[in-house]
Amino acid sequence: MDKIAVIGLGYVGLPLAHAFSSKYKVVGFDIAQWRIDELRSGHDRTLELNAAQLAEALANGMEFTLNLDDIRDCNVYIVTVPTPIDKNKRPDLTPLIKASETVGKVLKKEDIVIYESTVYPGATEEDCVPVLEKFSGLKFNVDFFCGYSPERINPGDKEHTVTKILKVTSGSTPQIGKKVNELYASIITAGTHLAPTMKVAEAAKVIENSQRDINIAFVNELSMIFNRMGIDTNAVLDAAGTKWNFLKFKPGLVGGHCIGVDPYYLTHKAQELGYNPEIILAGRRLNDNMGIYVANQVIKLMIKKGHKIEGSKVLVLGITFKENCPDIRNSKVIDVIHELKEFGCNVDVSDYWADNTEVEHEYGLTLTEEPNKEEYEAVILAVAHDQYKHLRFDNKNQVVFDIKSIIDNADGRL
Repeated sequence: MDKIAVIGLGYVGLPLAHAFSSKYKVVGFDIAQWRIDELRSGHDRTLELNAAQLAEALANGMEFTLNLDDIRDCNVYIVTVPTPIDKNKRPDLTPLIKASETVGKVLKKEDIVIYESTVYPGATEEDCVPVLEKFSGLKFNVDFFCGYSPERINPGDKEHTVTKILKVTSGSTPQIGKKVNELYASIITAGTHLAPTMKVAEAAKVIENSQRDINIAFVNELSMIFNRMGIDTNAVLDAAGTKWNFLKFKPGLVGGHCIGVDPYYLTHKAQELGYNPEIILAGRRLNDNMGIYVANQVIKLMIKKGHKIEGSKVLVLGITFKENCPDIRNSKVIDVIHELKEFGCNVDVSDYWADNTEVEHEYGLTLTEEPNKEEYEAVILAVAHDQYKHLRFDNKNQVVFDIKSIIDNADGRL
């Protein structure tokens, strides 16, 4: 029987470890002591697992640890650490390399290392395998093997959970590919797709989010055009959406750890090979500037209503990167806030889901609890949390900008 170590217990690793624990011995490994402590106590701050699910995993024998000795007897290592970008929008493989060093220190003959982190095609073999070989003293595809199975976790989504999403799998040899596929197929009820090579699986993952990014950029550009024409963008999309093959995307801020990041991994590799990807980077530029666009639209509406901009009070509702989810990573709402402050506005931020300590650490902001929305010259509904969908705004002198189109009487929207 395989014993599995899941390296990295965030939004991806924890649900995966829980799913595998129903059939296998599983050890969840993370370098953060606070994360291990809270999981052992039965709490998951990401809200991907509830207390009952954590208790179930622990009852199945799943362990949480930051001790290397606790994963030495595993024979399958699944790496689920983040793959962010740096300030220059270049891939930052530091977490992936560090995780590979960790696994390399305990790697044994016949072990399999499976990567789920989003990377550019070839990264597993070109960047990770040399680290595994160096720290283990073993030879790739002779002593140990690798696989790549891209994560498809959608944070906050309680319908499309890990076992209900079809899983792409691959291996460093055809035989290992079959073994990796069988491993995932034993827990993924939605089925699996065995890709012919790890590079194909890596490429499939990185284009999934690049495709979404480009489509959202398209409708964001449409919203800018229709705004100048005085046309309701969402009304246009609803009308066009009556055609059977029209792709239904909505305008908005594109943040998070996937759609706003993954395209840069693909473009980085393309540029290394001497090709400058035009469409992908154009979409990224447009989406990266949407926060500034929103702030400027709000300022224009405030001026039209006669508000003095310098010193005006603006309330931003929502700081997470998406609705009904506590994840604040790479939230583009912060771009709106920064731009408003550049205009001299006093900005308060409130969020039903976000953790104040995390927001202070990540963005240097202190959340305002239960603000009186009537006290502000402008209110921006930045995130479509369910808690905001039934809010009423009756102050006619107040500007209400609804980024996600969740209320009826907004002064402006994308």
